[in-house]
Amino acid sequence: MLASLRDIHLPAEAVGGVFAEYAVVFGIAALASVGCVAILRILSIKVTANKALETPKKFTDQPDWSADRRKVALLHRLRAQNPTRYAELRGELYKPGGGPDLETLQDEVAGRV
Repeated sequence: MLASLRDIHLPAEAVGGVFAEYAVVFGIAALASVGCVAILRILSIKVTANKALETPKKFTDQPDWSADRRKVALLHRLRAQNPTRYAELRGELYKPGGGPDLETLQDEVAGRV
């Protein structure tokens, strides 16, 4: 019985012959690969619903940080607190010299706390 399970082939008289056998093997391999990808995708999904999105205040009040680093921390905090205002500023961030200065950004974040 085990020998017959190892030697499963379509009959030679089947329509398509060897081509049909290769098509079946290809189809089974494709289904197996899609199944493996689905399992890996499910296992690799990160749960972000339980993570706190707000940047703690201690990260934005670091006097030894450079102005750019504090600005990025404040932008992260603004994005968590007021996504609409962050969306308004996002377009200007990538322009040379664009975006609000550090003091303005600190005032915006402090006003929304």
